Amino acid sequence: MDQILLLHGAIGAKDQFTSLAALLQDRFAVHTLDFYGHGGQPIPDEPFSIPLFSKQVLDYLDQHSIKRVHIFGYSLGGYVGMYFAKHYPERINQLITLATKFYWDEPVAAKEIPQLNAGLIEQKLPAFAEQLRQRHLPQDWKAVLEKTKELLLNLGKNNALHLSDYTEIKTRSLILLGDRDKMVSLEETESVYVHLPL
Repeated sequence: MDQILLLHGAIGAKDQFTSLAALLQDRFAVHTLDFYGHGGQPIPDEPFSIPLFSKQVLDYLDQHSIKRVHIFGYSLGGYVGMYFAKHYPERINQLITLATKFYWDEPVAAKEIPQLNAGLIEQKLPAFAEQLRQRHLPQDWKAVLEKTKELLLNLGKNNALHLSDYTEIKTRSLILLGDRDKMVSLEETESVYVHLPL
């Protein structure tokens, strides 16, 4: 049976894939993981980064003796999956990304960071704040937000993947975008698509 790994988005967790995993389990051996700092995982001393999470995926595959895997990545998980495909092509069969923002610069990062203001979330979206608190226990969800802000700032200064990188990715990929996505543009998604050789 083929193996598939589901990768969650920023400030998300693997438990968000429970329903999807159930739908896939007849066709795949389904795997999920929580990125460092997410879903109760320890918060690392080093900054959150795409390379860090990609190496975590590699370690997971090695720990579970998985030679090759299909990857589905939502949002940040899709970016990690694409980076993984570039750097560890021998370990991935196919890649699907959904709602993944590939284009980052400093103005884009500055626009997105206010969405991660813990005080505003508590004030305007108290139910979501409680959801985040529960999702990341025993870690402090506010610390997860701060580390995620740092990740976005660093992506704004030095994007982990540039358009020229996509020309080197040989993994068969499906890039998906919702028609009501307000964060990810069709233009940036198409730019990645046309640079992929497959």
